[in-house]
Amino acid sequence: MSRLLIIAGVILIALGALWPWVRKLGLGRLPGDIHVQREGFSFHFPIVTCLIISVVLSLLLRWLNK
Repeated sequence: MSRLLIIAGVILIALGALWPWVRKLGLGRLPGDIHVQREGFSFHFPIVTCLIISVVLSLLLRWLNK
């Protein structure tokens, strides 16, 4: 379990360091992401982005556990 937490921490640090380049991939602005903007109110829920990240992390964790 501690190995998993260390790997997750390293991945988060790497994503944070590479954030300017990660933003250019368009994550968070994919078709299917929900964005509602009204006067004085803004709501953004990146559902498709969450699904893609979930699939990638699931595959990565499955690969690491073998």
